[in-house]
Amino acid sequence: MTPEEVRARASGPTAGLATGFAQANLIAVPADWAYDVLLFTQRNPKPCPVLDVTDAGDPRTVLAPGADLRTDLPRYRVWRDGVLADERTDVTAFWRDDLVAFLIGCSFTFEGALAKAGVPLRHVEQGRNVSMYATDRECRPAGRMHGPMVVSMRWIPAELVETTARISGLMPAVHGAPVHAGDPAALGIADLAAPDFGDAVDAVEGDVPVFWACGVTPQAALMASRPPFAITHAPGHMFVTDVPDDEYRIG
Repeated sequence: MTPEEVRARASGPTAGLATGFAQANLIAVPADWAYDVLLFTQRNPKPCPVLDVTDAGDPRTVLAPGADLRTDLPRYRVWRDGVLADERTDVTAFWRDDLVAFLIGCSFTFEGALAKAGVPLRHVEQGRNVSMYATDRECRPAGRMHGPMVVSMRWIPAELVETTARISGLMPAVHGAPVHAGDPAALGIADLAAPDFGDAVDAVEGDVPVFWACGVTPQAALMASRPPFAITHAPGHMFVTDVPDDEYRIG
């Protein structure tokens, strides 16, 4: 599927779709919260690498000319006072003239490079969403925005962990190298079978859990900071851009 086809037709998680093109997280907040969010992303670049910021009320992005941020993600979340109020496949009815949208890099972007290198992607193999967990590592606060870092986890064969870290590390705009590999307790994660977002994914013998900073972090910050209104992607249901993933590779 092309990026345009994914934006028009996808209804589930976007891992493994439109391989070769970058994917992005979405968070849209009222303009009077936009500076706090921008500062939060700048102070926490590992989980929140910004790819684009829109003008207030504008549902367009330079990452995919002609696309519409109100309709072209598979699933959205609508937040009121930090509480999940609704999930929709189209948020045109909720869009406001004062909303500023942030597109944040997603680790699905480097999965194509991992697959080319022979790294198995268990969540894709199993037809599941990637596993995501809130950690005990607090992000650096910014104005009214605060909250924990969220990580995504992939089961990686032990002998391929170094390769995986090297390949993903070349793409810092989409989270880069892992923040941890091994014991989840080091991140305050009690049970890998009970992710906070996404699906539990089964390991294969010899696999090691590898964790990356995750663009769902701003959603955790919304829950903690409680802005009056926000729209985000549903975890794993990303905005697929027209930008080739190679454009975010630094080497």
